[in-house]
Amino acid sequence: MPTLSRFIKSTALGAALLTSLPAAAGPLALDRAIDLAIQNDPWLLESVQIQDALQEESIAAGTLPDPRLKLGAANLPTDTFDTGQEGMTQTTIGITQSFPRGNTLQLASEKKSQLAVVEKFRRENRKAEIERTVTNLWLDIWSSEQSIELIEANRGLFEQLVDVAEAGYASASMGARQQDVIRASLELTRLDDRLTSLESTLAASQEGLREWVQAEVGGAGVSRELPAQFSGPVANGWELTTVDAIRQHPQVRTTEQLVETRTVDLDLARQSYKPEWSISAQYGYREDAPNGQDRADLFSVAVGFDLPIFTGNRQDRRVSASTSRLEAAKSQRLLQVRTLQARARTALARIDRLDERIRLYQQTLLPQMEEQAGAALSAYNNDDGDFAEAVRARIDQLNANVELIQMRAQRAKHLADFRYLTSTTDAPISSLTHYQD
Repeated sequence: MPTLSRFIKSTALGAALLTSLPAAAGPLALDRAIDLAIQNDPWLLESVQIQDALQEESIAAGTLPDPRLKLGAANLPTDTFDTGQEGMTQTTIGITQSFPRGNTLQLASEKKSQLAVVEKFRRENRKAEIERTVTNLWLDIWSSEQSIELIEANRGLFEQLVDVAEAGYASASMGARQQDVIRASLELTRLDDRLTSLESTLAASQEGLREWVQAEVGGAGVSRELPAQFSGPVANGWELTTVDAIRQHPQVRTTEQLVETRTVDLDLARQSYKPEWSISAQYGYREDAPNGQDRADLFSVAVGFDLPIFTGNRQDRRVSASTSRLEAAKSQRLLQVRTLQARARTALARIDRLDERIRLYQQTLLPQMEEQAGAALSAYNNDDGDFAEAVRARIDQLNANVELIQMRAQRAKHLADFRYLTSTTDAPISSLTHYQD
């Protein structure tokens, strides 16, 4: 009955997954999953569009403001409003062009260009984050599938233990062997429950991965073997955690680019000490005098500028605020480097400890458990051992094998995290003009 129940649950779960997900041609490899996730990520497209907008705004920000046109009537007599009555009455048309302070236009354009470059580094960081996230989900699926396969392969052995206990119970006294039958059946039920739990975890991981790849997750599962990059040692690991290496991380480069932007903001604030200029020209048309005498039209030109004299509560405050923001951005960069360096070293240390445990399991612990389980079962079959001890030995052996699978997956996760924390970008700051991916 437990076998039938588990079979029905597995069949229903598999059918649900197959009907809800696109069919896969074969096992999903990790590299393929990462490529699909990057291709299907709308955030990357949004970032490109934002960068397009910033580049357009950069051109607009560096352009002079539109001139102002003024139409009017000047010096109208209020008694008759006759435009020919007084010699000073004019119909005027004027144009005014303003010129922002100092290098404000150039700096405003440069700021937008700097922000556009920020998007390039943000996309590189996003791709590295996607690789890490998809790798973790893929590894969750891999460890669940490997654990399920291992438990199902050992299930027959536990069924044999039930048969052995029942045979012993039939040929011995009731009080001596009934406990063995119950214990064997209980462990088989626990095994079925563990399979159900693993299948639930597997389904959740598949759905999590599907959110990223949008396809090819389901019945075919993932590749049976871990990718080669997660099996070997971490070459030059500690060298990748130096401050100079961490500063090439796209997240840090993003912050450094923002520091450059804050520097431009400071330069912009300093421009407020310079006057804003304007030039205006006006033409005034005058009608002939009432006696027919011709009146000359008038032309005026003027230059204007403001006087930034009282700077204490305006210009000085703006410069001080921009300086503080610049220093805050530098502090954020320093904190970012320290955090990434510490996390990278932590991940590397965990990898080293897991390597030691994996070697211990593979070279010593698992062979000893295999030997112990075989000896305990043999002793029980020869009426020279305890049934509970034989079952416990087999359970310990199975748990150790499952634990080894989990440790290998965990090591790969720490390595994926380490690879993200030490990822680099070669693009120089302030020189990324071709920004389309």
